[in-house]
Amino acid sequence: MTATLTLVPPPPARSPSPRPSRDAVARPRLIAPLLDSDDAAVAVLVAPAGFGKTTVLREWAARDPRPFAWLTLDARDDDPLRLLARVSRVVDAARERAMPDGRFVLVLDDVHVLRRNHARALLGAIATDLPPQAMLAVASRCEPPLPIARLRAERGLVELRADALALRPTEVSAVLRAAGEGAGREHVAALTRLSEGWAAGLSLVRLAVPDAPAGDAPEIAAYVEDEVLASLAPAQAAFLRSTSVLDVLTAPSCDALLERSGSAAMLATLAHEHALLVPLDRHGERYRQHRLVREALRALLHRDEPELERRLHSRAARWHRHGGDRDAALDHALRAGDLRQAAWLVWRGAPADLGHGRFDAVDKRLARFSARQVAASAPLAMTAAARSLTIGRGDVAEHWIARAAAATAAPGSPAGAAIAALRAATAHQGLEAARADAQRAASMRPDDGPCRALCSLAAGVAAHLTGDRERAAEELAEGVRHAAVTAPILHALCLTQLALLAQERGEGEEAAGLLARARAQVDRFGLAAGAPSALVFAASAFVRAHRGRVEEARADLREAARLSEELVDYAPWFDAELRLLMGRAALRLCDAGDAERRLDEAARVLRRLPEAVVAAEWLAEAREGLAAFAAGQGGLTTAELRILGYLPTHLSFREIAERTFVSGNTVKTQANAVYRKLDVSCRSDAVTRARALGLLDRV
Repeated sequence: MTATLTLVPPPPARSPSPRPSRDAVARPRLIAPLLDSDDAAVAVLVAPAGFGKTTVLREWAARDPRPFAWLTLDARDDDPLRLLARVSRVVDAARERAMPDGRFVLVLDDVHVLRRNHARALLGAIATDLPPQAMLAVASRCEPPLPIARLRAERGLVELRADALALRPTEVSAVLRAAGEGAGREHVAALTRLSEGWAAGLSLVRLAVPDAPAGDAPEIAAYVEDEVLASLAPAQAAFLRSTSVLDVLTAPSCDALLERSGSAAMLATLAHEHALLVPLDRHGERYRQHRLVREALRALLHRDEPELERRLHSRAARWHRHGGDRDAALDHALRAGDLRQAAWLVWRGAPADLGHGRFDAVDKRLARFSARQVAASAPLAMTAAARSLTIGRGDVAEHWIARAAAATAAPGSPAGAAIAALRAATAHQGLEAARADAQRAASMRPDDGPCRALCSLAAGVAAHLTGDRERAAEELAEGVRHAAVTAPILHALCLTQLALLAQERGEGEEAAGLLARARAQVDRFGLAAGAPSALVFAASAFVRAHRGRVEEARADLREAARLSEELVDYAPWFDAELRLLMGRAALRLCDAGDAERRLDEAARVLRRLPEAVVAAEWLAEAREGLAAFAAGQGGLTTAELRILGYLPTHLSFREIAERTFVSGNTVKTQANAVYRKLDVSCRSDAVTRARALGLLDRV
């Protein structure tokens, strides 16, 4: 030490090294670099309160042969003369006990209490003036006033910061065992995850009420208030408390939340000078608060400033809504008690989510409201109606549409347009009414998007089934354009209806291409579980059966049949088309029994749609084909007809047996019976004869 440090008389008080804590656990991974620090001039331990800085220093002092001069600073040491005097005394005492080579360690704990410039400048002078055999160890809650960058470049620095000081799972386990508590793997993992290695947080979490939010524990809130906030300037403490409502902190989001500028500098200060924020990137743009600290700050905010808390959540909801984070916006809107904004957030995201098959996301949002709240809110009731349509519950959809209409004051509002579009989709009032609803909704919502696509689909189907095929093609093409990006399921349904138009014109290649595109949407977005996809599979089965792709047609028909079982009082046009397509596909695949059953189901549905003249024509043609099939089947049994349906394929008798779940001998016996009844002697001749009789080719 230079003479400058020894000129001031030392005060009478002593600052001995703190005694080791009985609760402390050994942390060799942290002590190792400190013990191996002979060439280092400075060691810095920087972390918020409660990270065990002093505990690590105590363990180091107990294991290092060098004598330690220990000084714990307090607010009075902001007086440079007092600070210099105290340091001089402990240094002189240490030099008397120094090793033969003069080595010793000077520990300055709680350096963060130094606020005045002169006191902070003195700390830098102390670091510079220590003799080369001495090492300075500094523990602080904020960045100490030392030339850290230069020391780091000269390799004269040992650093232990919050990330290094955080307890690892093995250390958490050791803490629990030392306290006589259970240290099972899952329990240790849960505590490590919750405390994020914060030693004080770990101790306080263990005192919290089980199953209660940890941040709500009064012990944690009190610790954060007394040890974290109290060490900050009032503006910094207020910033932390207010921004605790955000999960991710950025300068723009904090500016928007606080309705002022300057958040970037505050974030940098809190992150780098006080180590109170966890960086989420390498650019210093995104941060978060420690989870326990954030929850405690939220609890304090709720307790002390509930009105400010509400305003902050409302601003956060607007920020996230403009940024496109709907779930975060919804969470903040609910915390602000703004049910109206929350309801509209749910509805505005529902069409796109449902159209892309993100059913769980919609379900989770709706689950945040009570049944009474859903019934009293037009946007929530509309969401419930749309969700009901995706699971095939037309009856439930009608209920929620009626609720939405009752909760809507202005029919010409956005809610009124959506209600009209939903009514058009269900078409329970008939095709002409559906067409009128679709046109009215489209005129109120001319923009692109799922709602507009739904209107085009409903209007296109109504036009098709009532015989206006040209208009139908125009509407459906519009639907394809509107839904291509925003609603894949509506995109697939519009393509399917266009494929049926192409099939009617005899353009089988075009129909197959359109259905391939529809199937691609279903597969790409995982829409096969949704009830609306039944129509895509049924149409695909019909067209593939026409093209002789028997196995693929059968697979599609099975999928359509599975989904059709989920429909309850669904849209009549959808149900009628679905049953007709399944019946016609079954007939093409020589399953007369299934075809007859499906056509009978379609006939019952069509009684509710007297305007659907085209569907009635499909039914009449299919029944004629069924009668012709029955008359010309040549005495073949149902089982033999089933085997006949496989003969045009390249499947062997053994492979046919595997698909029909009978033995190979049974298939061979039934095939021989087919040959005999058709008066042929081989498989190829049987196919030719069956086609001539209409057993394979006639609709």
